[in-house]
Amino acid sequence: THKTPAIKKWLLAHPRFHLHFTPTGSSWLNLVERWFAELTNKQIRRGVHRSVQALEKDIRNWIAAWNTDPKPYVWTKSADEILERLASYLNRIPDSGH
Repeated sequence: THKTPAIKKWLLAHPRFHLHFTPTGSSWLNLVERWFAELTNKQIRRGVHRSVQALEKDIRNWIAAWNTDPKPYVWTKSADEILERLASYLNRIPDSGH
């Protein structure tokens, strides 16, 4: 979408805006997605929030607790193990091309 003529024209007319593109498979982006999955699974889905304010408060409290004792994500499988598991899965589903 950023390469369409309309966008290129708009960017030329607004030189203060600079676009920075990151491939969707970037490791840091995967880690951000993983962090949001943690937030969703451990706080949002488990909680009962009767208002947006209550939800926001719980999210902020969860983030504060997370930041007091952060733990890095560690890959526990090698690339070969992951690819082997994926191939096994693809062989079990119909129309996967395998």
